[in-house]
Amino acid sequence: MTNRKMNPKIDEFLSKADKWKEEFEKLRNIVLDCELTEELKWMHPCYTFEKKNIVLIHGFKEYCALLFHKGALLKDPHGILIQQTENVQAARQIRFVNVQEIIEKEAILKAYIHEAVEVEKAGLEVKYKDNIDFTIPEELQHKFAEIPALKTAFEALTPGRQRAYILYFSKPKQSKTRKSRVEKYVSHILDGKGLND
Repeated sequence: MTNRKMNPKIDEFLSKADKWKEEFEKLRNIVLDCELTEELKWMHPCYTFEKKNIVLIHGFKEYCALLFHKGALLKDPHGILIQQTENVQAARQIRFVNVQEIIEKEAILKAYIHEAVEVEKAGLEVKYKDNIDFTIPEELQHKFAEIPALKTAFEALTPGRQRAYILYFSKPKQSKTRKSRVEKYVSHILDGKGLND
């Protein structure tokens, strides 16, 4: 057993988990064996190396998962890393539906975690698509023309926040829905906030 420092915030998180509790606990033990720092980020157990995010534990209706923040850079010799949606550029998940799957893959999971730490030590970065690769929806362009300060505020946002808005505003098929989404977030953008802030 290595030097394991458990964070009380994660104890609390686990005590409140009504689904995937056993799976979360097993994943936690595996990750802690890899000597990462345990933190609570985005309301989930997150594990860091020298303040850099390595892996996060989270659960969904159908599965729980280990999310590798720079999973796109891992070699994935077992073909188990999953891109959550086509718009996710860096992160990759390894999914589980029961604790037995986690137990069977323990050695593999540790190898992936160690590789993720090595990626961080090497300073490797995921090459993101530029925002120019994403088309700004017409409804947002009209709003920029109507409120010039909105365009300025939007351009001041981080590329990731801009991308999140562009993808969210572009998704609906109907212009009416796209327009209402833009309207809803005008004040958010003017305040310099991201979609989920």
